[in-house]
Amino acid sequence: MKTNNGNNTRLILLHPYIQKQGGSNRLWLVAFVSFFTVAFLLTLVYTRDSIATTVTAAAASSTSASPMIPKSTVKALLHYASNSNNTERMPYADIKRISDVLRQCAPPCNFLVFGLTPETLLWKALNHNGRTVFIDENRYYAAYVEEKNPEIEAYDVQYTTRMSEMDDLIAAVKEQVHNECRPVQNLLFSDCKLGLNDLPNQLYEVDWDMILVDGPRGYWPEAPGRMAAIFTAGVLARSKKGGNPRTHVFVHDFNRKVDRVTSNEFLCKENLVKSKGKLGHFVLERMDENSFQFCRNHATKSSSSLLASWSSSS
Repeated sequence: MKTNNGNNTRLILLHPYIQKQGGSNRLWLVAFVSFFTVAFLLTLVYTRDSIATTVTAAAASSTSASPMIPKSTVKALLHYASNSNNTERMPYADIKRISDVLRQCAPPCNFLVFGLTPETLLWKALNHNGRTVFIDENRYYAAYVEEKNPEIEAYDVQYTTRMSEMDDLIAAVKEQVHNECRPVQNLLFSDCKLGLNDLPNQLYEVDWDMILVDGPRGYWPEAPGRMAAIFTAGVLARSKKGGNPRTHVFVHDFNRKVDRVTSNEFLCKENLVKSKGKLGHFVLERMDENSFQFCRNHATKSSSSLLASWSSSS
């Protein structure tokens, strides 16, 4: 600092080092504030994404842990809650055995049911990831069920058989086993007396995983009986083109003479997994198209002798 005595003017000089030091401090301050601002923004963004991810995962976990009940299941539960005293329903033990196998069927499971029964909605509900088709002898009842339950796929078929004709029908199959009544064929083009050839064409192309024979009626001699349904189930199971080579075939009212005799002829004793109460459970393998025997043990008893032995043991 220098003093001018003439006019008392004071001149203050700043050393360049002081100016440089002040600018440097300001730069450090700006850098420091910028760093913490960027760090704060990054932390805020990361925390927001983390919270969103956690909420989304929690919502997904909650959804998977508590899936919505399918509409068909709700309808089935309501139906059986209101019909718990129906005397025509299938016994619990039989329902459970069929449902246990149905639950193990890899989706989409193809389930064919002969007969519209009190269990119709249940079979549809239990197979909600697959296809369930019902075949019934009464076209008016089939139309009524479909109208009341649009999710049900049902078709009617005309049975020309009579229970009193069982012996003659089985004999006719044996005579034509190398021709119209082969165990492996497309029944759409067959004239076999026990083969159902008037189903919708597309049903013959389906690889059925399970078949339940619970119809048509078979309680008196002139009733159509289940011979044609059992024969058709055996042919469909053996004629599969793809999918699982095995088909589970259940015959309800297996304790009745005609149903048991026909099952022994066309589903075969060697394929019988279990028979208890009113239910017979068979597992059939896909067969070569040049096969002409329903059962490996071809030397089976005649239907008449089977009926006689069944009567004597009853």
